Amino acid sequence: MKPRHIPLRTCSGCREQHPKREMLRVVRLEDGSVVMDETGRRNGRGAYLCRQPECWQRALRTGSLAHALKVQSISAGDKTVLEQAGQELVASV
Repeated sequence: MKPRHIPLRTCSGCREQHPKREMLRVVRLEDGSVVMDETGRRNGRGAYLCRQPECWQRALRTGSLAHALKVQSISAGDKTVLEQAGQELVASV
């Protein structure tokens, strides 16, 4: 029997590849806002991040997440929500 294909995605923070199911997706909506995509199926330009808090901090600090989402910069409100999501990861790890 042929082994099942496992899709890989690259983290915007650490640039390492991991299976898609282990990653968290962030999506840019049509109106330009950036939100978490819990289902992984939301329409819009998506980027993936590891579940490591360091990756979230690095991606937001260096602008690599904004670059992956093809936006000039992430709004302050959206950035705050994403930073809180990263802090929740610290608490859960």
